[in-house]
Amino acid sequence: MTKNYKKVVLIGNGAVGSAYAFAMMQQGLAEEFVIVTRHKERAVGDALDLEDATPFTSPTKVYAGEYSDCKDADLVVITAGAPQKPGETRLDLVSKNLKILSTIVKPIVESGFDGIFLIASNPVDILAYATQKLSGFPKSKVIGSGTSLDTGRFQVAIADKFNIAPESVNAYVLGEHGDSEFADLDEATIGNVPLLEYAAKRGVSKEDLLQLEDDTRKKAYEIINKKGATFYGVASALTRISRAILRNENAILAVGAPIEGQYGLQDLYMGTPAVINADGIASVLEIPLSDNGNAQMAKSAKEIKNILHDAMQNIQ
Repeated sequence: MTKNYKKVVLIGNGAVGSAYAFAMMQQGLAEEFVIVTRHKERAVGDALDLEDATPFTSPTKVYAGEYSDCKDADLVVITAGAPQKPGETRLDLVSKNLKILSTIVKPIVESGFDGIFLIASNPVDILAYATQKLSGFPKSKVIGSGTSLDTGRFQVAIADKFNIAPESVNAYVLGEHGDSEFADLDEATIGNVPLLEYAAKRGVSKEDLLQLEDDTRKKAYEIINKKGATFYGVASALTRISRAILRNENAILAVGAPIEGQYGLQDLYMGTPAVINADGIASVLEIPLSDNGNAQMAKSAKEIKNILHDAMQNIQ
């Protein structure tokens, strides 16, 4: 039986973390919200500012805290890490952000924390995998943000193309949250109509859809080049995943999930739909992909694995 009283601890309070905190306050998803960061003054200031929002949203105890505050938390969300710079890929971040992560996970576990980890720091597939290894937690209790944001971006692109609501698009971006990700066009649907069929009847070719996929893949770079960072989209994706956990929704969401045999792959985290509830990942769904889709998934997994082996050697 899940508790009614919900406590969330946010680790890291940069652009993504503060946007996530604001989104969580707006939706009133936690009764207690704690911000932990090495920039303590900023955390105190943000907590005071967020506190001022509570008369207009819902009662929430929000404050700057310490790792010890994780002890009785339901959810710990990690956004801490070096941001992606213009011209830098998410995988370029791996070395510096693994070092940061290794200093974070240990004190959280030592606090007695027994909830769910939600990881957003990049490269998220590798950092989610590392969090599970460093913490020793069951794989079901460590979730990466994965391709949640990418899936949302693709839904928006398709929705704009056909003038429909994004939530009416049932299409997933799978694989690495990065340059090898791909949109599963062959199995995607709009209102139960196959996307490729829906598009063809409206004069939109598969090549047109592949261009939207490519635009989705590059969108983060466009945003980073124009404003320095992406944060509203990923913060909203994190809030959606948090809601599924805190409200025990059994919602099917695209996340960074542990892969153990799905898609013929093993021992890594990558983007795929999964059932999310108060226990974390209740199950990982395997979409029956076309031969092309399976080849793209295998290629994406190889990209992650190539980095993962050397990266883990450096923190063990």
